[in-house]
Amino acid sequence: MNHKKNNPTPVILDTDIGDDIDDTWALVMLLRCPELDVKLITTTSNYPANRARHVAKILMLAGRTDIPIGVGASIPGQEPSEDATIIYPWVKDVQLADYPGKVFADGPQAVIDTIHTSADPVTVIAIGPLSTLGEVIRRDPTVVQNSRFVGMHGSVHVGYNGSYPPGSETNVRLFNEDCRRVFESGWDLTITPVDTCGLVKFTGEDYQQIRRSTDPLIRELMKANVVFSEHVPWMDYDATTGSTTLFDTVAVYLAYSEELLEFETLPIRIEEGGFTRIDERAGHPVRCAIRWKDLDAFKQHLISRLLNRDCV
Repeated sequence: MNHKKNNPTPVILDTDIGDDIDDTWALVMLLRCPELDVKLITTTSNYPANRARHVAKILMLAGRTDIPIGVGASIPGQEPSEDATIIYPWVKDVQLADYPGKVFADGPQAVIDTIHTSADPVTVIAIGPLSTLGEVIRRDPTVVQNSRFVGMHGSVHVGYNGSYPPGSETNVRLFNEDCRRVFESGWDLTITPVDTCGLVKFTGEDYQQIRRSTDPLIRELMKANVVFSEHVPWMDYDATTGSTTLFDTVAVYLAYSEELLEFETLPIRIEEGGFTRIDERAGHPVRCAIRWKDLDAFKQHLISRLLNRDCV
């Protein structure tokens, strides 16, 4: 693979890190992509301040406290909860006040300011529900003029685990009105629906070489993975034998390459309940990564990134 490493693309990551462990994998991957210049990481969905602690821990472990953190849009009426996230035991030793870099209490405004002050168009990588980015668009819809959106959202032709028909997808279902606002904003939208990102999972030797890594950041990722396996309520997961589905890593990949996927531009309508429908009359154009050209090549590329090897 040939990737451009000069003049890296400015990016903002918007993540609901702290629950499904794939956000943590995706953040580690992102920090090891020389094609991308991370300008800001914001949190989204419920308990955004708790999620910011997870971001802070990863950035401190990675020695990347030059990256600002933005606390996502507040959720009206939500009471603070110390242990709100699934992998809270992994992050309970870290407070957001411990982070030596910049922390913006108003994450949506930090997104707006970062986009408007960037000399080059910003790629916004969205790997969670869209409460924070929905608030960004509500406040300032002109951000779409100097940015593009790459997200892990939806189920177009195929549902979870290769099922038919396509179904409700979590990042679309939660904060559904914000998702609709984003998809109807006029943003240049590219998504990896579960049609493609739902197929990314490590087993066998591919997974074991990651588990054996002595890289400090990967060691911590594996610790977080174990905590997730011990607390996840919706699956019976054994962290010693394989990964969960790493949906969000595909959105990070699409911020710098589309080489390994096939796309269709489709008129997508956001429905209540978390559905992404193809609708020729009411839909809005979205570039959808519908099929893999070479899924195995992506998995090997992802391993290379996680283990901090040079691209081949």
